Amino acid sequence: MGKIGFDSELYMEKQTSHILERISKFNNKLYLEFGGKIFDDLHAARVLPGFDVNGKIKLLQKLKDQAEVVICVNAADIEKTKMRADIGITYDLEVLRLIELISQMGILVSAVVITQYMGQQAAEGFIKRLDHIGMRHYLHYRISGYPGNVSTIVSDEGYGKNEFVETTRPLVVVTAPGPGSGKLATCLSQLYHEYKRGRIAGYAKFETFPIWNLPLKHPVNLAYEAATADLMDVNMIDPFHLEAYGVSTVNYNRDIEAFPVLKNILTMITGDPNFYRSPTDMGVNMAGYCITDDEVCREASCQEIIRRYYKTACQVKLGREKPEPLEKIVMIMQQLGLRCSDRHVVDATLSKAKESGHPACAIELDDGRIITGRKTQLTSASSSCVLNAIKSLAGIADEIMLITPETLEPILDLKHNILGSASPVLKLDDVLTALSISAVMNPYARQAVQYLKLLKGCDMHSSQLLRSGDEGTIRKLGINLTCEPVFPENDILL
Repeated sequence: MGKIGFDSELYMEKQTSHILERISKFNNKLYLEFGGKIFDDLHAARVLPGFDVNGKIKLLQKLKDQAEVVICVNAADIEKTKMRADIGITYDLEVLRLIELISQMGILVSAVVITQYMGQQAAEGFIKRLDHIGMRHYLHYRISGYPGNVSTIVSDEGYGKNEFVETTRPLVVVTAPGPGSGKLATCLSQLYHEYKRGRIAGYAKFETFPIWNLPLKHPVNLAYEAATADLMDVNMIDPFHLEAYGVSTVNYNRDIEAFPVLKNILTMITGDPNFYRSPTDMGVNMAGYCITDDEVCREASCQEIIRRYYKTACQVKLGREKPEPLEKIVMIMQQLGLRCSDRHVVDATLSKAKESGHPACAIELDDGRIITGRKTQLTSASSSCVLNAIKSLAGIADEIMLITPETLEPILDLKHNILGSASPVLKLDDVLTALSISAVMNPYARQAVQYLKLLKGCDMHSSQLLRSGDEGTIRKLGINLTCEPVFPENDILL
């Protein structure tokens, strides 16, 4: 098992206590903006080894008797079928998925807010779907001059036009399928309506990164910059917090730049000019207090930065990203003295490719062993590498075949000559299916299949870009994949 640098149980305890304390500060009514992913926070788990990827939702489950969830989605994102790239579904479908998953955990999802609503046809269709499942929904409208025209925003022509979401519990968690969905505006709109009704309520923000009480250039915080390079986010010392308290804390540029306007809005809504004195004051994140081994987290974060470099380099190569985010990550690597070869599987992959004359992959197992594989006449390099890795984990001799060529050849013939597949070899999912079939008669194959789950969290590198099918299967196995930004020979249609 890999080294642990973060205590998830302590985090749960401290985070729960801190949120309850913030609820009590605002007369038992808090609107909590949830940043980042509510499920499967894989970035946090990679940079803080020991972090529970589903820690946020488990926290809510612990507070389920006091909490309800409101999900926001931008009508413009529904209209343009915006996708969550990591799981490949549209934002409107992601809202429905979140409703189902959160509800299954016994947590109340009380409403969906459709923000920036302007009568979009696709949004109307989504509303009908919400009606069909019996989910309450509310419309929030585009406000002229937002966010600068504070006098209009905090008026009956601004937040006052938005439909008020009726809530009944002390903690209202406001989440969304992705950024730009209107979580902050929804929280502030709710505060406006609460105060108009003569009720005190509060707002806070739950965002894991950057970690406010770590140094500005700590690798954990720099890994956040690398992860958001496409947004060009920059970590900064919070000048408002420094001025108010004389304490240096870390926040990021968008929150700091927006704070004067946000402070004016909160002052107009609540009448309290010191509702919050800094962006850091708004946060409730306790992750920095739960790091148990700083060196482990530093190393993990450096590895994440290199992974982000490769991911962005591949996106640039495919024409899906501009060069500037890649340049930014290169600068972060230079700050930390990082090289691509600091990712152990990189040199192993490139050496195997050079030695064999074929595309190659390498996997680093949990015990530090590095296993390689190359493209063959029947299988892709990633397929060969995964098979070699599970053979090694199972202690199966290299010369023993898990799958015979006689099993693979008809599958390749079917895909190539009948189904018209452009791939000259079998992809990883084809090979794993064949392995499962072989397990019926082959005891070695049956043994090897059981070790696939041990690849979760392992690092893998490819000497070239992979087809989306292989990449998707590797992601499902939980392997941390990087690729050289090189097109396969005679194949740019990935």
